[in-house]
Amino acid sequence: MEASSSGITNGKTKAFHPEGGYQLDMQILPDGPKSDVDFSEILNAIQEMAKDVNILFDELEAVNSPCKDDDSLLHPGNLTSTSDDASRLEAGGETVREKTKSNGLYFRDGKCRIDYILVYRKSNPQTEKREVFERNIRAEGLQMEKESSLINSDIIFVKLHAPWEVLGRYAEQMNVRMPFRRKIYYLPRRYKFMSSFIIHNKDTFFNNATRSRIVHHILQRIKYEEGKNKIGLNRLLTNGSYEAAFPLHEGGYRSKNSIRTHGAENHRHLLYECWASWGVWYKYQPLDLVRRYFGEKIGLYFAWLGWYTGMLFPAAFIGLFVFLYGVITLDHCQVSKEVCQATDIIMCPVCDKYCPFMRLSDSCVYAKVTHLFDNGATVFFAVFMAVWATVFLEFWKRRRAVIAYDWDLIDWEEEEEEIRPQFEAKYSKKERMNPISGKPEPYQAFTDKCSRLIVSASGIFFMICVVIAAVFGIVIYRVVTVSTFAAFKWALIRNNSQVATTGTAVCINFCIIMLLNVLYEKVALFLTNLEQPRTESEWENSFTLKMFLFQFVNLNSSTFYIAFFLGRFAGHPGAYLRLINRWRLEECHPSGCLIDLCMQMGIIMVLKQTWNNFMELGYPLIQNWWTRRKVRLEHGPERKIRFPQWEKDYNLQPMNAYGLFDEYLEMILQFGFTTIFVAAFPLAPLLALLNNVIEIRLDAYKFVTQWRRPLASRAKDIGIWYGILEGIGILSVITNAFVIAITSDFIPRLVYAYKYGPCAGQGEAGQKCMVGYVNASLSVFRIADFENRSEPESDGSEFSGTPLKYCRYRDYRDPPHSLVPYGYTLQFWHVLAARLAFIIVFEHLVFCIKHLISYLIPDLPKDLRDRMRREKYLIQEMMYEAELERLQKERKERKKNGKAHHNEWP
Repeated sequence: MEASSSGITNGKTKAFHPEGGYQLDMQILPDGPKSDVDFSEILNAIQEMAKDVNILFDELEAVNSPCKDDDSLLHPGNLTSTSDDASRLEAGGETVREKTKSNGLYFRDGKCRIDYILVYRKSNPQTEKREVFERNIRAEGLQMEKESSLINSDIIFVKLHAPWEVLGRYAEQMNVRMPFRRKIYYLPRRYKFMSSFIIHNKDTFFNNATRSRIVHHILQRIKYEEGKNKIGLNRLLTNGSYEAAFPLHEGGYRSKNSIRTHGAENHRHLLYECWASWGVWYKYQPLDLVRRYFGEKIGLYFAWLGWYTGMLFPAAFIGLFVFLYGVITLDHCQVSKEVCQATDIIMCPVCDKYCPFMRLSDSCVYAKVTHLFDNGATVFFAVFMAVWATVFLEFWKRRRAVIAYDWDLIDWEEEEEEIRPQFEAKYSKKERMNPISGKPEPYQAFTDKCSRLIVSASGIFFMICVVIAAVFGIVIYRVVTVSTFAAFKWALIRNNSQVATTGTAVCINFCIIMLLNVLYEKVALFLTNLEQPRTESEWENSFTLKMFLFQFVNLNSSTFYIAFFLGRFAGHPGAYLRLINRWRLEECHPSGCLIDLCMQMGIIMVLKQTWNNFMELGYPLIQNWWTRRKVRLEHGPERKIRFPQWEKDYNLQPMNAYGLFDEYLEMILQFGFTTIFVAAFPLAPLLALLNNVIEIRLDAYKFVTQWRRPLASRAKDIGIWYGILEGIGILSVITNAFVIAITSDFIPRLVYAYKYGPCAGQGEAGQKCMVGYVNASLSVFRIADFENRSEPESDGSEFSGTPLKYCRYRDYRDPPHSLVPYGYTLQFWHVLAARLAFIIVFEHLVFCIKHLISYLIPDLPKDLRDRMRREKYLIQEMMYEAELERLQKERKERKKNGKAHHNEWP
């Protein structure tokens, strides 16, 4: 504690007792000390010391902005978040209780707040299990009340309320920590310490989110039938005994009155106006209010999403600059000029029989589009994005540390986490001592765990093989369809057969991706449950890793094929490599393979984000609209207004069964698109930024208005997703190095400029040095050397009036009249060596920069580190003063009783 009159100390009480007593575990917000120390051992000493201390509770400052993270805009009496709110609004409590009673937030008596709702149907045959479960609920001390639905008498709502004694008992078991704020004054008069900690309103000491979390904890450990696995609410939801289970929203999210003139009706209304409304898309998120209403886990997700979106601004700006640089320099690009002017260069057909010969100048548009993405600034942008990914992660660690400190998550460790009921029931016969808590707990044998992990790994490998098989099917489609489109009756498709093939293949690939995702989800769920993770976080991490692997491979396998395999192993005219000795492998467009990669990324990214946004908001909106429509048709348009809160919430959509998994997965996959192949598509960060600006408000609107209120839960970071982000950052360096070196023409152009062009040996590489590059990058093929099954139907006489004798193709090979016909030229080996050298230099350089940045940026900001060190000092000082006060008191008592000792201290 601060020993001065101006010291403000904020803390957390660790354990609670129904009578109002405390064991203190000092957890301090930004302006006070914080510690892990359990003060129950020195409680008596502190109490004695505090007789000389008058503790006065300090009021929170009011603010003028309606989006400030406090409760100044709420109607009196509607606040149920902290004891400070309750004490401030004590006078208006009865009026608000009458109001909220009619809204369905209380029991019929208007006194017991509803902490949790269970829903079942009377027609459900699982009556016996429910009766046993509800009887055990009452035995735990929870109060219960039932109501029938106003629109369907078969639906029964079970309202649960946790009395103060139950909340106190289980809060101690769960190590729940609650905030308090105080100022300390040393006054001549002595006051008792504990009298300052009497709770004035037990109904509002725990906020609604904490109350619901405690009730959920109780329900997860109640038996519904005899047997080791017959335990927990989750199993009853799975077998259909209960249809739904959820905490209530704190009323409606709309109001007839303006929030600026009349204040917010409740926290939900305040969140809607300051966060979920589309009109505040440009404002910062009220993260403290989000955390208070939805819990730390959801608050951290939105904190991360906001940080990621903010960091996309520089990446999007640089990516747009690279694209505009390509637009500005397009007219000065020597390569695209030569392609557009190459009317006398005839290219060989890109498929068997039906594909015609074509002029190189016909690919002029594609050459110009390629330059927009593959220009001199591409390498710089690839290096920048690799560094950006590292800076983003390093600064997020600092931001997360500040949030964890402000939200009192620094000392929240895994040992405080609950064991999953399924694990507890499965391994209840085997127990061992927890090395941290010293208490017996269920134990999973090492051999059992290994066997389950082996089976799970085999399942993962099999599903990845299914993804590869799907990609193989897409490859077959591409090599078969290119010939079909080349013989199409429409000239537009016939003349652009390769682009049409790529476009349709991408769309089909997207449909396959979405279908396989449904299968992967079921397989990942089965394999994760098979592993029997010990805690919920372990279950989430295991499930997350599997689903990410499945969806990442599913989403990016075709992109990897186009980037690194398309056209690389097709052979050359006269000696094409074939699939199953039948289908000729697909070649790149005469302008290169980068245009195919850009199309793949652009289409997949736009379609995926559009589909995700529809499923996240559009689907719940349609479902909720349909429910309201049925009610209006059956009971009249005014009936919905009179619904109690539990029925309103029941008609909303439930949150995803896997929590925030879909939200994180969508953003992580987007992060992969933004970084892994960004050298081929510099506009990816811009598309991601535009999507995320919408995504933040879309998710907020969904959480506040379209979903039932999720159960508040704690978390100190984003979990396994951070490790996945680091892995993507490393992979992005490798893939971008290969994209620049292999997929783009950056290295061949560089080799030509310095070794074979007009400026060879002069150390220059400007546009004047690229004269003749297109002709040098094409090889000559004698048409008479075509295989019978590859020989085109046309003889090429439409170009010059006589049959063609030679055509050109992209490669570095000797002409047909050389000593080794169609052998690799020296230029090919120079280009190959330069590509390999570039990959090695690029990777080592970027990795060194990344590690240097990681080393230079500390994980904790200096001011936060200083505050934490000062708290530790103040805690030690407080403990010393407490012990000193106790010893001085003992000394006085001994003197008073005539039992003083000569060697007393001090």
